[in-house]
Amino acid sequence: MHRGGPKSEETRGRILTSAMDLFRSRGFEQTTMREIASEAGVALGSAYYYFESKEALVMAFYRQAGDDTHKLIVQALSEEKDLQGRIRAILDVKFRYFHPNRKFLGALFGHAADPENPLSPFSEETRDTRETDIRHFEDALRESGAKIPKELKLHLPRLLWMYQMGLILFWIYDRSPSQTRTGQLIDKSLPVVVNLIRVARFPLLRPIRKMVADLLDAVYRV
Repeated sequence: MHRGGPKSEETRGRILTSAMDLFRSRGFEQTTMREIASEAGVALGSAYYYFESKEALVMAFYRQAGDDTHKLIVQALSEEKDLQGRIRAILDVKFRYFHPNRKFLGALFGHAADPENPLSPFSEETRDTRETDIRHFEDALRESGAKIPKELKLHLPRLLWMYQMGLILFWIYDRSPSQTRTGQLIDKSLPVVVNLIRVARFPLLRPIRKMVADLLDAVYRV
Protein backbone atom coordinates (compact mmCIF):
# COMPACT_ATOMS: atom_id res chain seq x y z
CA MET A 1 0.00 0.00 0.00
CA HIS A 2 1.54 3.32 -1.07
CA ARG A 3 0.88 6.72 0.40
CA GLY A 4 0.76 9.98 -1.49
CA GLY A 5 -1.24 13.11 -2.17
CA PRO A 6 -4.91 13.46 -3.13
CA LYS A 7 -4.26 12.43 -6.74
CA SER A 8 -2.43 9.30 -5.59
CA GLU A 9 -5.29 8.39 -3.24
CA GLU A 10 -7.83 9.01 -6.00
CA THR A 11 -5.93 6.69 -8.35
CA ARG A 12 -5.63 4.05 -5.67
CA GLY A 13 -9.33 4.30 -4.90
CA ARG A 14 -10.24 4.03 -8.59
CA ILE A 15 -8.15 0.87 -8.98
CA LEU A 16 -9.77 -0.71 -5.91
CA THR A 17 -13.27 0.20 -7.09
CA SER A 18 -12.57 -1.19 -10.56
CA ALA A 19 -11.18 -4.40 -9.09
CA MET A 20 -14.24 -4.90 -6.88
CA ASP A 21 -16.58 -4.30 -9.83
CA LEU A 22 -14.73 -6.93 -11.86
CA PHE A 23 -14.52 -9.39 -8.97
CA ARG A 24 -18.31 -9.14 -8.58
CA SER A 25 -19.11 -9.49 -12.26
CA ARG A 26 -16.40 -11.90 -13.47
CA GLY A 27 -15.16 -13.58 -10.30
CA PHE A 28 -11.90 -13.31 -8.40
CA GLU A 29 -10.05 -16.14 -10.13
CA GLN A 30 -11.09 -15.08 -13.65
CA THR A 31 -10.13 -11.41 -13.27
CA THR A 32 -6.59 -10.36 -14.17
CA MET A 33 -4.54 -7.39 -13.03
CA ARG A 34 -4.37 -6.24 -16.66
CA GLU A 35 -8.18 -6.10 -16.82
CA ILE A 36 -8.29 -4.20 -13.55
CA ALA A 37 -5.79 -1.65 -14.83
CA SER A 38 -7.74 -1.24 -18.07
CA GLU A 39 -11.02 -0.78 -16.20
CA ALA A 40 -9.41 1.83 -13.93
CA GLY A 41 -7.84 3.66 -16.87
CA VAL A 42 -4.26 3.26 -15.65
CA ALA A 43 -1.17 1.49 -16.95
CA LEU A 44 -0.56 -2.04 -15.73
CA GLY A 45 2.62 -0.87 -14.00
CA SER A 46 0.64 1.76 -12.12
CA ALA A 47 -1.82 -0.86 -10.93
CA TYR A 48 1.07 -2.94 -9.59
CA TYR A 49 2.60 0.16 -7.99
CA TYR A 50 -0.44 0.55 -5.76
CA PHE A 51 -1.34 -3.14 -5.36
CA GLU A 52 1.23 -5.87 -5.84
CA SER A 53 -1.41 -8.53 -6.54
CA LYS A 54 -5.13 -9.34 -6.61
CA GLU A 55 -4.74 -10.60 -3.07
CA ALA A 56 -3.48 -7.16 -2.02
CA LEU A 57 -6.64 -5.66 -3.50
CA VAL A 58 -8.78 -8.04 -1.46
CA MET A 59 -6.86 -7.14 1.68
CA ALA A 60 -7.52 -3.47 0.94
CA PHE A 61 -11.22 -4.31 0.60
CA TYR A 62 -11.12 -6.10 3.97
CA ARG A 63 -9.55 -3.05 5.60
CA GLN A 64 -12.04 -0.68 4.02
CA ALA A 65 -14.95 -2.92 5.02
CA GLY A 66 -13.57 -3.12 8.56
CA ASP A 67 -13.37 0.68 8.84
CA ASP A 68 -16.83 1.19 7.36
CA THR A 69 -18.61 -1.46 9.42
CA HIS A 70 -16.86 -0.41 12.63
CA LYS A 71 -18.50 3.02 12.46
CA LEU A 72 -21.87 1.51 11.58
CA ILE A 73 -21.66 -1.05 14.38
CA VAL A 74 -20.71 1.54 17.01
CA GLN A 75 -23.77 3.56 16.01
CA ALA A 76 -26.03 0.49 15.94
CA LEU A 77 -24.87 -0.67 19.38
CA SER A 78 -25.60 2.74 20.86
CA GLU A 79 -29.26 2.25 19.93
CA GLU A 80 -29.68 -1.16 21.59
CA LYS A 81 -29.63 -2.10 25.28
CA ASP A 82 -30.34 -5.80 25.72
CA LEU A 83 -27.94 -8.54 24.66
CA GLN A 84 -30.07 -10.05 21.91
CA GLY A 85 -30.69 -6.65 20.35
CA ARG A 86 -27.00 -5.78 20.46
CA ILE A 87 -25.85 -9.02 18.85
CA ARG A 88 -28.58 -8.68 16.23
CA ALA A 89 -27.44 -5.13 15.50
CA ILE A 90 -23.91 -6.36 14.71
CA LEU A 91 -25.25 -9.10 12.44
CA ASP A 92 -27.63 -6.75 10.63
CA VAL A 93 -24.83 -4.28 9.88
CA LYS A 94 -22.63 -7.05 8.47
CA PHE A 95 -25.30 -8.58 6.25
CA ARG A 96 -26.45 -5.21 4.89
CA TYR A 97 -22.91 -4.08 4.16
CA PHE A 98 -21.77 -7.29 2.46
CA HIS A 99 -24.98 -7.93 0.52
CA PRO A 100 -23.62 -6.48 -2.78
CA ASN A 101 -20.56 -8.73 -2.45
CA ARG A 102 -22.24 -12.04 -1.60
CA LYS A 103 -21.10 -13.90 -4.74
CA PHE A 104 -17.61 -12.42 -4.52
CA LEU A 105 -17.31 -13.51 -0.87
CA GLY A 106 -18.48 -16.96 -1.91
CA ALA A 107 -15.46 -17.24 -4.18
CA LEU A 108 -13.14 -16.11 -1.39
CA PHE A 109 -14.55 -18.60 1.08
CA GLY A 110 -12.81 -21.30 -0.90
CA HIS A 111 -9.68 -20.04 0.88
CA ALA A 112 -11.32 -19.89 4.33
CA ALA A 113 -10.36 -23.37 5.46
CA ASP A 114 -6.63 -22.71 5.04
CA PRO A 115 -5.34 -20.35 7.75
CA GLU A 116 -2.05 -20.11 5.85
CA ASN A 117 -3.86 -18.40 2.97
CA PRO A 118 -3.74 -14.62 3.51
CA LEU A 119 -7.34 -14.27 2.29
CA SER A 120 -8.67 -16.61 4.98
CA PRO A 121 -10.58 -14.89 7.81
CA PHE A 122 -8.43 -17.05 10.13
CA SER A 123 -5.06 -15.98 8.71
CA GLU A 124 -2.36 -13.88 10.35
CA GLU A 125 -2.85 -11.24 7.64
CA THR A 126 -6.51 -10.75 8.60
CA ARG A 127 -5.84 -10.78 12.36
CA ASP A 128 -6.50 -7.04 12.85
CA THR A 129 -9.88 -7.23 11.10
CA ARG A 130 -10.78 -10.38 13.03
CA GLU A 131 -9.79 -8.92 16.40
CA THR A 132 -11.79 -5.74 15.74
CA ASP A 133 -14.83 -7.89 14.96
CA ILE A 134 -14.34 -9.84 18.18
CA ARG A 135 -14.11 -6.60 20.17
CA HIS A 136 -17.52 -5.61 18.81
CA PHE A 137 -19.00 -8.69 20.46
CA GLU A 138 -17.01 -7.95 23.60
CA ASP A 139 -18.56 -4.47 23.68
CA ALA A 140 -22.02 -5.90 23.05
CA LEU A 141 -21.65 -8.26 26.02
CA ARG A 142 -20.17 -5.70 28.40
CA GLU A 143 -22.63 -2.89 27.74
CA SER A 144 -25.67 -5.20 27.83
CA GLY A 145 -25.15 -5.86 31.52
CA ALA A 146 -25.30 -9.62 30.95
CA LYS A 147 -23.74 -11.64 33.77
CA ILE A 148 -21.00 -13.66 32.11
CA PRO A 149 -19.25 -16.37 34.15
CA LYS A 150 -15.59 -15.56 34.61
CA GLU A 151 -14.59 -18.88 33.03
CA LEU A 152 -16.26 -17.87 29.77
CA LYS A 153 -15.68 -14.12 29.74
CA LEU A 154 -12.45 -14.37 27.78
CA HIS A 155 -13.79 -16.81 25.19
CA LEU A 156 -17.39 -15.76 24.63
CA PRO A 157 -16.70 -12.84 22.24
CA ARG A 158 -14.66 -15.17 20.02
CA LEU A 159 -17.40 -17.81 20.14
CA LEU A 160 -19.93 -15.19 19.04
CA TRP A 161 -17.61 -14.23 16.19
CA MET A 162 -17.52 -17.88 15.14
CA TYR A 163 -21.33 -17.93 15.29
CA GLN A 164 -21.36 -14.89 12.99
CA MET A 165 -18.96 -16.57 10.56
CA GLY A 166 -21.15 -19.66 10.46
CA LEU A 167 -24.16 -17.52 9.61
CA ILE A 168 -22.22 -15.72 6.87
CA LEU A 169 -21.14 -19.02 5.35
CA PHE A 170 -24.74 -20.26 5.40
CA TRP A 171 -25.87 -16.97 3.79
CA ILE A 172 -23.26 -17.18 1.03
CA TYR A 173 -24.54 -20.60 -0.05
CA ASP A 174 -28.23 -19.90 0.66
CA ARG A 175 -30.14 -20.33 -2.61
CA SER A 176 -33.58 -19.48 -1.20
CA PRO A 177 -35.28 -16.33 -2.61
CA SER A 178 -33.57 -13.26 -1.12
CA GLN A 179 -31.80 -15.67 1.26
CA THR A 180 -34.93 -15.98 3.42
CA ARG A 181 -33.60 -19.17 5.01
CA THR A 182 -30.70 -17.20 6.45
CA GLY A 183 -33.12 -14.74 8.00
CA GLN A 184 -35.06 -17.62 9.52
CA LEU A 185 -31.87 -19.19 10.83
CA ILE A 186 -30.88 -15.95 12.57
CA ASP A 187 -34.38 -15.44 13.99
CA LYS A 188 -34.44 -18.95 15.46
CA SER A 189 -30.81 -19.40 16.51
CA LEU A 190 -30.09 -16.04 18.14
CA PRO A 191 -32.60 -16.48 21.02
CA VAL A 192 -31.09 -19.92 21.65
CA VAL A 193 -27.58 -18.44 21.80
CA VAL A 194 -28.68 -15.64 24.15
CA ASN A 195 -30.54 -18.02 26.44
CA LEU A 196 -27.53 -20.33 26.62
CA ILE A 197 -25.41 -17.35 27.68
CA ARG A 198 -27.94 -16.45 30.36
CA VAL A 199 -28.23 -19.94 31.87
CA ALA A 200 -24.46 -20.55 31.71
CA ARG A 201 -24.05 -18.59 34.97
CA PHE A 202 -26.15 -21.04 37.00
CA PRO A 203 -24.03 -22.69 39.74
CA LEU A 204 -25.06 -26.20 38.71
CA LEU A 205 -23.39 -25.65 35.34
CA ARG A 206 -20.03 -24.66 36.78
CA PRO A 207 -18.37 -28.06 36.05
CA ILE A 208 -19.53 -27.85 32.44
CA ARG A 209 -18.32 -24.25 32.17
CA LYS A 210 -14.89 -25.30 33.38
CA MET A 211 -14.76 -28.16 30.87
CA VAL A 212 -15.70 -25.80 28.04
CA ALA A 213 -13.16 -23.20 29.19
CA ASP A 214 -10.39 -25.82 29.39
CA LEU A 215 -11.29 -27.04 25.91
CA LEU A 216 -11.19 -23.53 24.47
CA ASP A 217 -7.90 -22.79 26.23
CA ALA A 218 -6.40 -25.87 24.59
CA VAL A 219 -7.75 -24.92 21.16
CA TYR A 220 -6.48 -21.34 21.28
CA ARG A 221 -3.07 -22.35 22.56
CA VAL A 222 -2.70 -24.52 19.46
